[in-house]
Amino acid sequence: MFDSEHAGTSDGAAAGAPVLGIDPGVSRCGYGVVRREGARFVAVSFGVLRTPPADELPDRLAALHADLESLVAEFRPAAVAVERVLFQVNTRTAMSVGQASGLALAIAGRERIPVATYSPNEVKLAVAGDGAAGKLEVQTMVMRLLRLAELPDPPDAADALALALCHWWKAPIAAQVSATTNGARAPRGARSKLDDAIAAAVRKQGVAR
Repeated sequence: MFDSEHAGTSDGAAAGAPVLGIDPGVSRCGYGVVRREGARFVAVSFGVLRTPPADELPDRLAALHADLESLVAEFRPAAVAVERVLFQVNTRTAMSVGQASGLALAIAGRERIPVATYSPNEVKLAVAGDGAAGKLEVQTMVMRLLRLAELPDPPDAADALALALCHWWKAPIAAQVSATTNGARAPRGARSKLDDAIAAAVRKQGVAR
């Protein structure tokens, strides 16, 4: 449940509306709340929402819905980044991911919160510089980018933080492309120190922290 499954938090008041990353699943739904402070990212909260496997599916979905609502109500995110549901060999897993993703999208839609979906490869490429990066590589890069004292665990929480980081990085780029496509010139110096910091971290991913 939401109140008991926090894997980590940061202290201090939020400097602005954060991005909520969701790694969907009914048994385990990872979440990560990331805000921006100048030229760096801060992990506000992260963890995993769980539902008892022995419970009936409607009850599990109702519990997950309530927990996701609590997350949105507490952190009031400026955007929600959800992992895009792709084809999977395991049909049961795909259904679970789709159901949890649908709940997140519905809650965000009702609250008029912008939603972005990213494929696992997009997230890995944005955060680790490699679309085929493994779980440990993603966890390591998330730890470095957010300046965490240890690897974010479990991996579901790390993936959710990576989704939020991916959105912080890609959303401004998408907006600039959209503005250019619509005939507007992107402002000079739009690339921020934050983007440079990410690029530098990616280049150093093989260096021990």
